[in-house]
Amino acid sequence: MYSYTRAESRERGRLFRKGFRQALADNVDPQIRQRIDRIDKAAAERGERELNALYDTRGNDRQAVAQAKAAVRTAPREEKAAARQALRDAEQQLKRSERAVNKAERF
Repeated sequence: MYSYTRAESRERGRLFRKGFRQALADNVDPQIRQRIDRIDKAAAERGERELNALYDTRGNDRQAVAQAKAAVRTAPREEKAAARQALRDAEQQLKRSERAVNKAERF
């Protein structure tokens, strides 16, 4: 996964266009490719950290759902409704975190 900052995206696009024009003239500067590679490497490292953080969040949300299910099963009759609502809230949070992980894994 790559996670480019706005400045990196602009710079990478500018360098790509410059390299493309140079390629048409058969006079490509190797420093352009090196700068693009540095930007890509930084974005890949940042993306890896973000993806790992999303995995951690998803794991925590799964644990919260398991705890909420246990609370529903062990709750006295008067507290069952509140426990079920807490379970629904935990499941919704888990769905959001799973969607975020799936979206990040695609890119």
